[in-house]
Amino acid sequence: MNYSGFNSAPGGVSLLEIAKQFGAPVYVYDSEKIISQYSKLKAAFPGEHVKIKYALKALNNPNILKLLKNRAGLDAVSIHEVRLGLASGYLPTEILFTPNCVSFDELKLGVDAGVQINIDNISMLEHFGHLYGSTVPCCLRINPHIVGGGNTHIQTGHIDSKFGISIHQLRHVLRIVEKEKITINGLHMHTGSDILDAGVFVQGAELLLETAMQFKNLEFIDFGSGFKVSYKEGDVTTDIAELGKTLSSRFDLFCEEYGKKLELWFEPGKFLVSESGYLLVKVNVVKQTTSTVFAGVGSGQNHLIRPMFYDAYHHIENISNSTGNPRIYTVVGYICETDTFGWDRKLNEVREGDILAICNAGAYGYTMSNNYNARPRPAEVLILNGQPHLIRKEECEEDLMRNVLEIEI
Repeated sequence: MNYSGFNSAPGGVSLLEIAKQFGAPVYVYDSEKIISQYSKLKAAFPGEHVKIKYALKALNNPNILKLLKNRAGLDAVSIHEVRLGLASGYLPTEILFTPNCVSFDELKLGVDAGVQINIDNISMLEHFGHLYGSTVPCCLRINPHIVGGGNTHIQTGHIDSKFGISIHQLRHVLRIVEKEKITINGLHMHTGSDILDAGVFVQGAELLLETAMQFKNLEFIDFGSGFKVSYKEGDVTTDIAELGKTLSSRFDLFCEEYGKKLELWFEPGKFLVSESGYLLVKVNVVKQTTSTVFAGVGSGQNHLIRPMFYDAYHHIENISNSTGNPRIYTVVGYICETDTFGWDRKLNEVREGDILAICNAGAYGYTMSNNYNARPRPAEVLILNGQPHLIRKEECEEDLMRNVLEIEI
C-alpha cells in the first residue's frame, strides 16, 4: 500500500464518493487487493498440494467468503464460523475447525457438520478418542514454544500460551493416540501474527516436521500463518517469496523421508484482507487543548479496537483536503473511554466535516466491533469490478433492541 497520500482505492473508485453515498463511518474493502494477496501467496507456494484456508475471523462477511470461494478453504474457530462458511457455499471438507477452550459439545457439533477437526488440548483429545476412536480422523495443534517476533500481544506459540498442545507432551499424546486408536491425519502449528523473521517460521516448521515422523497416517501439515503486512511507510514485512522457496524445498525433502506426498496448508487471515480495507470516518470536532490538537471523529474503539487493544498502528489520511498544509493531530473517537486511533499524526489540515481514511482496516476491524455506548456498528462496502456494493447495512437502534425482552417492573 502506498502511504504517501491517496484519494481513491485501487481501481480508481473515489473513497470520498463512497463516504458521500453510504455515509461515514463505513468500512470499505477492495476485492482486487484481496485477490492479489491470494495470488502472491499461491505464487510463493506453487503446486496442487498447497492448500490455503482463509482465517475468516479476520473478516467474515459472507460476500468476502464467496469472493475467496473456489480459491481458498476456510479456517474456523467456532461452530458459528463453521455454519457461516457452510451457509456461504463451502463444503464441509473445505473447512478446518480449530476451536480452543470450548466445550466438547461444540467439538461434537463440528464432527456432525463433517468438517476437519483440529484439537488443541490433551483432555479434549482423550474425550475425542473415547467417543470416536478411529472412525473420525482429527488434526493436532502443536505449541512449539517459540516466539514469532513483532507485536507480543498477538503471539500464540510461546510457553505461556493457551493455544495448542505443548511439544513437550508428545509422549503422552502418542500414548493416548495408541490406546484410543485415534487416526491423526494432520498436524498444525500457529506461532502468532506479525512474523518478521522467516527464520523463526522455519524454526517452528522444523519442530513440526520432526514431530510428524511420529504419526504414520498424516495427509497434511498446516503451518498456520502470521505473515506480516505493511502498516506504514518503510515497514518491515515477511518476505513471502523467500519463505516460500525455503519452506517448499524443506517440505519436499520431508515428504521424501516420510514416504508419501502430503498437502501443505496455510491459514492466512490478515495477510489476505488487511490491506484491502479502509475505515472512513467523519471529523466531528477539532479541539485544541493546552498541549494537543485533537481531531475527534464519529467513530471509535467500538468500530476499530486494534489501536487500543493491541497498540496497533494504522496509517491515517485526510482525503478531504489533499492540498492542505500538514499539521500535527491526535485522532480520537467519540467513545466515553480512552479512545485514540493515533497520537501525533501529521495530516493535511483537518477541518470539521472532513473525511479521514484509516488504512489497513480489512482485518479484525468489523469482526471485533461492538455496541459499546449503545453505538450502532457501521455499514460495509465492497469494491468489485470497479463499483462499490453495499454488503452490510449500518445498524440502527432497533437492531440494538432486537433481542431484548421487556418484563414488568
